[in-house]
Amino acid sequence: MAASSLWDELVVAASTGGSSGTVVSICVFTAVLCLCLVAGHLLEENKWVNESITALIIGCIVGALIFLLSKGRNSHILRFDEQLFFIYVLPPIIFNAGFQVKKKQFFHNFLTIMSFGVFGVFISVAIVSAGFYWLLPKVGFGKLDAVDYLALGVIFSSTDTVCTLQVISQDETPRLYSLVFGEGVVNDATSVVLFNAIKNMDITKIKSGAVLKVIGDFLYLFATSTILGATIGLFTAYVLKALYFGRHSTDREVALMALMAYLSYMLAELLSLSGILTVFFCGIVMSHYAWHNVTESSRITTRHIFATLSFIAETFIFLYVGMDALDMDKWKTTQASFKTSIGIFGVIISLILLGRAAFVFPLSILSNFMSGNSEKAPITFKHQVVIWWAGLMRGAVSIALAYNQFTFSGVTQDPVHATIITSTIVVVFFTTLVFGFLTRPMISAMLPQHRHREPAGGRSTGSNSPKDEFILPFLGDEDASGSGSGFVQAKRSISMMLERPIHTVHIYWRKFDDRFMRPIFGGPRSY
Repeated sequence: MAASSLWDELVVAASTGGSSGTVVSICVFTAVLCLCLVAGHLLEENKWVNESITALIIGCIVGALIFLLSKGRNSHILRFDEQLFFIYVLPPIIFNAGFQVKKKQFFHNFLTIMSFGVFGVFISVAIVSAGFYWLLPKVGFGKLDAVDYLALGVIFSSTDTVCTLQVISQDETPRLYSLVFGEGVVNDATSVVLFNAIKNMDITKIKSGAVLKVIGDFLYLFATSTILGATIGLFTAYVLKALYFGRHSTDREVALMALMAYLSYMLAELLSLSGILTVFFCGIVMSHYAWHNVTESSRITTRHIFATLSFIAETFIFLYVGMDALDMDKWKTTQASFKTSIGIFGVIISLILLGRAAFVFPLSILSNFMSGNSEKAPITFKHQVVIWWAGLMRGAVSIALAYNQFTFSGVTQDPVHATIITSTIVVVFFTTLVFGFLTRPMISAMLPQHRHREPAGGRSTGSNSPKDEFILPFLGDEDASGSGSGFVQAKRSISMMLERPIHTVHIYWRKFDDRFMRPIFGGPRSY
């Protein structure tokens, strides 16, 4: 009885706020995080459940228990805060994605990834926004302005590929993994940048060139954010190489890399750029140069600590979303009938399916056509289905954008806006749980297990095809000798550039990187 009474007091303290309530909330949340880790470990081999689903379900259960034990006195167990999400939780996830990415696969598929992550978002936003404008009034919900419809298009075009990436093997299907992973990161960045551009749009002064201006602003933000991230990554690499921190303390090396990564994100936000893109490319550059300038123990430490922070942040997000769903105030504020709510949900799911299919399959066909006679394997229909499926789930980015547009500090008294928030939560839960449950068996059926074979000699970063052996000699320094050979080799180089532009640019970049960049910023030579 005493234990039960003590638990009731703790629950009330956690739900009522204040300094003691904050401490209790943090304690409870940390304990539940540990529970998620244990549950995820026990369910590692489960065919249907992954860690994202586990965290979401545990968050709901714990939130419901706290709400019931507090006798409904206060439903604000943990309120979803988009600022907390974007400033503290998202950066370690995106940085680790760039730091751990297999750069060769990512940049070999760069054009396809960018077409999915950029053009695909624009296509999806156009279809979803138009669909909302046309269909929502038909289900009895049409009290929104043009900016709100465009914002909804972005909110429900933002994907969450975590569930699929936990199932796809990076070694067995490297290109498919690279496409799903790369599109997920670029999609998040594009969605956030486009969302901010729409929010700043004055709908009363739209002219014929407004769309071109939005696209121009996006391209500017994309380019400047990428340059900023690469610059900070190069600066960090140069400092580590020039000052050699490791001779005194490996702790300083690790701390400098972590702090500079976070600085890149915050600096981008300060300059009104895309922090996601900045910290992602900062992670790529740091892993390419700075990582080679630290001691062996620091290399091991950075790999594990960045991955651990990212893992905790991802678990935190799903647990946070699960617990926040029990905030009853917004459910009470909405005045939509059950029939209208079901209609809104059906419209959202239908448009997500349609908007996703509208660009994945056509852009995949275009990518296969543009690849031509190159050695790059085409995107098969089964792979296209997996890519389509991977982008059906919605996650924390969608919720954060919805809160940003339709609430003030996480609170809204507008019934229409409350309906949108609750609908977003329901969609995130449905897509994560239902589609997430089906992801592993679906991919097992679509992608029979096969082992990706490394080339002879065990070199996975070098050239793998006969055409690589053909192209490398005429890119070397030996082509200056011999009459006529330079012209023939230049002709072959142009031919290969036209046939395989991405691969040829990659080879030229490696030569430039080895000769000029690595001697200054660090890293082993490729030859």
